[in-house]
Amino acid sequence: VPWQVQKHVLDFFFFFSLGCGTLLILDQNESGLRLFRSFDWNDGLFDVTWSENNEHVLVTCSGDGSLQLWDTAKAAGPLQVYKEHTQEWDPTVGKSLCTFRGHESVIYSTIWSPHIPGCFASASGDQTLRIWDVKSTGVRIVVPAHQAEILSCDWCKYNENLLVTGAVDCSLRGWDLRNIRQPVFELLGHTYAIRRVKFSPFHASVLASCSYDFTVRFWNFSKPDPLLETVEHHTEFTCGLDLSLQSPTQVADCAWDETIKIYDPVCLTMPA
Repeated sequence: VPWQVQKHVLDFFFFFSLGCGTLLILDQNESGLRLFRSFDWNDGLFDVTWSENNEHVLVTCSGDGSLQLWDTAKAAGPLQVYKEHTQEWDPTVGKSLCTFRGHESVIYSTIWSPHIPGCFASASGDQTLRIWDVKSTGVRIVVPAHQAEILSCDWCKYNENLLVTGAVDCSLRGWDLRNIRQPVFELLGHTYAIRRVKFSPFHASVLASCSYDFTVRFWNFSKPDPLLETVEHHTEFTCGLDLSLQSPTQVADCAWDETIKIYDPVCLTMPA
């Protein structure tokens, strides 16, 4: 991501706008945030992610069912548009490589395994977490993770068998792929649907979640009292969340109140 590669020059964070189709690239410096560049699309943009191979390239997905490939070094864009939103694709090929079918409802979240090449997980409104392998278009593992729509999932960076899900039932559940009969942990405290969950890149048992209850919560699932901190600095649904890969304490989140917060929660700045 750009803030890793260019820390000495610029700290970049992103914000995607639901409905208005605007992608904003923000520059963080000592005086705060400034707008570095903006891109417009003709439909709402619902998610965005940076390339790990090129510090200037990112991809968005849109309400019109397409993917857009952008280059922050170029004022105009997008570089390419892919109209196969539900399928895996390669920027050098220009079309999808394969299609994965099996979910019975909308797919809200996918995440590549940081450990197993070609393996990824998906979370769906059909109440399941599914594990896939690009070498086979069939599903490898189906986890009936919640009795509610699952809106987010993430893969632990320290354990190849551990994933976490966040759902409309307000719970977070951890899953060991070697035994999926019961969750290895359940975290309760949110009062509305959990929109995004992220494992810490620096702490093996720490994760963060954001919810439509306007809060961001930090957890250590290895502790008897797992809730570390609750952050309440938004006035609308909190829908986006990420933990910096550069700084062990820095967090960015965003909400329907049209604000982005970049901060260091107390629980991540204290000694372990």
